[in-house]
Amino acid sequence: MSEKRLCCAVMRINMDCNACCRKVRRILINMKEVETHVIEKKERKIIVCGQFRPSDIAVKLQKKMKRRVEILEIEHLSGDHGGGEEEHYHEPQYEYPVQPDQVTTPLLC
Repeated sequence: MSEKRLCCAVMRINMDCNACCRKVRRILINMKEVETHVIEKKERKIIVCGQFRPSDIAVKLQKKMKRRVEILEIEHLSGDHGGGEEEHYHEPQYEYPVQPDQVTTPLLC
């Protein structure tokens, strides 16, 4: 598992203030292997997508931020390596509540 592959990783890091969020953002932007990222300050989570090994990103963040980084979840998005592996990415399915149609609903007098 030493090769880099396209994946998304969810990590937890302690971010106390806005300055910590800005520092994490600056670090992630300067990493060339990271394509996109989302920072959720209230949940203290970072979602990072790109072509990398999640452990490498966690170690870099830990060294630069001087805080513990915990990998919560990893999703591999591409199966180019034909090793019979399944893709773990699933399209989210949402169920919307059914609204009664005003035209077909009978009016009660």
